[in-house]
Amino acid sequence: MIVRPHPNLINVLLALKGSIARRIAKRSLLVTLLAAAIVLVESLHPDYFAKVSATPFTLLGLSLSIFMSFRNNACYDRWYEARKAWGEMITETRSIIRETQVIKDEAVRRSILRDLCGFAHGLNATLRRQDVQQAAQPWLSRMPAPGSASFCDTILREVGRQCSQASDSGQLNEWRYTLLANHLSVLSRVLTACDRIKNTPLPFPYTLLLHRTIYLFCILLPFAMAEPLGWMTPLFIAIVSYTFFGLDAISNELEDPFGYDENDLPTDALVRIIERDILDALGVAPLPPLLEPVEFVLT
Repeated sequence: MIVRPHPNLINVLLALKGSIARRIAKRSLLVTLLAAAIVLVESLHPDYFAKVSATPFTLLGLSLSIFMSFRNNACYDRWYEARKAWGEMITETRSIIRETQVIKDEAVRRSILRDLCGFAHGLNATLRRQDVQQAAQPWLSRMPAPGSASFCDTILREVGRQCSQASDSGQLNEWRYTLLANHLSVLSRVLTACDRIKNTPLPFPYTLLLHRTIYLFCILLPFAMAEPLGWMTPLFIAIVSYTFFGLDAISNELEDPFGYDENDLPTDALVRIIERDILDALGVAPLPPLLEPVEFVLT
C-alpha cells in the first residue's frame, strides 16, 4: 500500500511509485503511435476521413465510462471489505487479550495468545500463497494434522478447545467463556470473508467485455479525431488511453487486495501489529518494530 503525503503539483506530474503509468506505458504508447500513423494517412488522403463522425464515439465513451465506474466500485469494495476484515481481526485479538487476563495459569494463556498470532501469520500466508506451515509453526502450541480442510480454522478450533478446558478447570467463568467464544466466531467470519474475496474473482465476462471495449475504443477513436484535430490527435489519444487503461489496471490490482502489488493491503504490517500486541501482553521485551514504508510502499 502506498503511504505518502498528499502530493503537490510537481509530485502529481512526476510521481511514479504507486502510479499505474509503468504498467500501461507500452499499451498507451502503441495506441498513440497508431493515432500518429492514422493522422499521417489522413493528411495524405483526407477524402477517406471526410464522413467519419465523432458522435458514435461520444455515446460509446459515455457507456464505457459508466461500465468502468461500476467495475472500479466493485473492485474497491473488495479492497475495503478486506481491510475492514483485517481491522476486525486486530480488534478481536485485542479483546481476547483483555478477556484472558483472568487466566491464572500463565502457560495456558501464553498458548492461547501465541496460537492467535499463529492464526494471523497463517491467514496472511494463505492469502499470499506462501508456505502456511512455515509461517505459523513458530507460534503454534500444536501443529494441525497434515491434510486439514482448513489450516487456519483448525488453529481456531484448537484455541476454542483450550478456552473450553480453562472453563472446565474453573479459570474462566461461564460469562467470560461465552465472550471468548463470540470473539472466536468473529475471527471465523474474518477467515471466511478473506477466503471469499481471495477465491471469488469478479465474473470473467465483465472483465473480458471491458478489456475488448477499451481496446476497440482507443484504436478506432483516432479515425474520428484525425480530421478535426490533426496532429493534436496523438496527444489526445495518449490522455484517453492513459485514463481508460489506467482505470482498468487499477481495478485489476484492487480485485485481489492480498497480493504484492504496490496498492494491495499491507497485511505483513497488520500481522506485525497483532504480533506486537500479543507479545506485549505476554511481557516480552523488546517488541519487534512496526514495519515502515520503504520508498512509500508499506507491505
